Amino acid sequence: MAEIRQLDSHVADLIAAGEVVERPASVVKELVENAIDAGASQITVEIQGGGMALIRVADNGGGMAAGQLPTAFLRHATSKLRTAADLAAIGTLGFRGEALAAIAAVARVDVFTRERGALEGASLSLEGGVPGRVEPAGCPEGTTMVVRDLFFNTPARMKFMKKDTAEASAVAGVVQHLALSNPHISFRFLKDGAEALHTPGDNRLDSAVYAVCGRDFALGLVPVEGSGEGVGVSGFVTRPENGRGTRGMQVFFVNGRLVKSQLLTAAVEEAYKNQLLKGKFPGCVLHLTVPVDQVDVNVHPAKTVVKFVHERQVFSAVHHVVLDALERQGGAAAQTAPPGQPARQQRMAPRPDFYRQMDAAAFRGAAGKGERGAAAQAPFVTRVPPADTELGGRATVRDVFQPPRPVPQSGRGQAERPLTAPPAVQAGPQPALFPAEKAETVFPRREAPPAAEAGGPRQEDPLRQAPGGETPGQTAMTEERPAPWRLAGEVLRTYIIAEDGENVWLIDKHAAHERINFDRLKAGLEPVVSQALLTPEAVRLPPEDLAALLERRELLEEFGFQVEEFGPDSLLVRAIPADIDAVQTWETLEMLAEKLRLGGAADPSAARDAVLHTMACKAAIKGGWVSDRAELQALVEKVQSGAVRYCPHGRPVAVKLTRYELEKMFKRA
Repeated sequence: MAEIRQLDSHVADLIAAGEVVERPASVVKELVENAIDAGASQITVEIQGGGMALIRVADNGGGMAAGQLPTAFLRHATSKLRTAADLAAIGTLGFRGEALAAIAAVARVDVFTRERGALEGASLSLEGGVPGRVEPAGCPEGTTMVVRDLFFNTPARMKFMKKDTAEASAVAGVVQHLALSNPHISFRFLKDGAEALHTPGDNRLDSAVYAVCGRDFALGLVPVEGSGEGVGVSGFVTRPENGRGTRGMQVFFVNGRLVKSQLLTAAVEEAYKNQLLKGKFPGCVLHLTVPVDQVDVNVHPAKTVVKFVHERQVFSAVHHVVLDALERQGGAAAQTAPPGQPARQQRMAPRPDFYRQMDAAAFRGAAGKGERGAAAQAPFVTRVPPADTELGGRATVRDVFQPPRPVPQSGRGQAERPLTAPPAVQAGPQPALFPAEKAETVFPRREAPPAAEAGGPRQEDPLRQAPGGETPGQTAMTEERPAPWRLAGEVLRTYIIAEDGENVWLIDKHAAHERINFDRLKAGLEPVVSQALLTPEAVRLPPEDLAALLERRELLEEFGFQVEEFGPDSLLVRAIPADIDAVQTWETLEMLAEKLRLGGAADPSAARDAVLHTMACKAAIKGGWVSDRAELQALVEKVQSGAVRYCPHGRPVAVKLTRYELEKMFKRA
């Protein structure tokens, strides 16, 4: 057995530093929390090179006595705890006494401090945890900590650091959260000499939210104030119509400490039940006041996870206070632009139905009269066919031009004159046209008529009996054999019903189309087409999301995105993939950033799949959209052929019900 020896103090300090100092953002968090505990009303944070080259934190707090400086950098030295009983009621942000010692062990540190009322201050320099001499210094009241060359003596840690932009964004996120938790303190954040954040410190949370989260987010908030069962809740939540694409803008503070809690997230989202669109999440900035002996903040080294003694009471208080605020506001009232999205781009409505129907003769007649050109100015109209209307076995063709509305006939009110076809087209039975306000174009479906399916003589399509084997203005279609399945219809505008012999299939059209898009993009058989935005759009994101996107900028450009950094917390989007609607720009980038941040930041393959998943999802048919019969047939064909089985997220695309299972449901088996 190897000999057991006590570690050298320097090695022990480096190990302890690894638990506390993970990256520059960790250093900033510890130093700013010490400044808050010191009673500062103004705090300035400055970084250079993402925080790896320089971190400076200056405050106007109580300061330290010259004789206390060497003690402050010893391990487990703190002014915030005295006895073991104090651990049961921690009311300060810092309490473990390891921060300064851990930072000094892996960096070059200079500290300048002066107590309030003192005539002169003191300074101390440390390198690798080794202190120099305490010397008198002229400095303002408070404390200024300067950290240079982070990890200079632990080069192995350097390879785990990200790009300067990513590290700077992480530092910005820490400062923003601390500013939201302390609206009575004025925070100033400088990045490479430029001011990125400045809060007023007027003790108003809405002012801090406006400065940190931006105007769009702040204008879509509802104030929250209340208490219950010993738990106080205050802050702001977003209106239901301003739901976010991710949970990135849910911020919780417990007794002034930033926490991550699934309990609090569930309580807020439960209050929004039946008010948010599917796939949307509320944003919030909530402060909870809990008796210090009812919450344990010492359960995680990063102190971002807490444990409540009475979880049910905390859940109930948050849920009911938020619910009451939403009810007073009146639910989803005025429709405003989503946060981070320009007001001109309102929430995307269901896709207009661009499929129009009329017979071939009517189409040629309309084209001859120049109605297509006159209709270019007509608005798109989403129209759902009546439940008792049949397409008569006809597939439709996409046409973005809309003819003008027919002029009502005298004495008929708004009734339309039915379109008539020339004798050659009237050889067979004509399908009923939709009672629509616009004419539409229908081409023959490539399926066998009912007579052929029943084993009877095959009827020729009347549109194919024109001289030369094709109808003027159209190319003759190749005969196709009948498919082994039958499209029965669609329910809830989301699920396709098809039958295959003795089986009935329910197909999720969004999941199926999403898988088709994903496979096409991943195969790379055709280049990704990018569309330039007429006006570049500024998208404001949380710092962590912003860093995740900037770190993978080359990958985004490969798939049609053109983005660049625009200020401390925004992206300027100049182009997006052509398959994605421009209205979805902000939502797409927010979803993509979350995937990159959570699972695809380090692994290039995972990052690539994250981009493909997001693009495939946003370009796919959505549940609730009006789909053309030809689209439904194409999706069923892909599923029935076995090319599509699961969506990119692993969800099943189709569910099969056998005849026996159906008959068993109706007690026939």
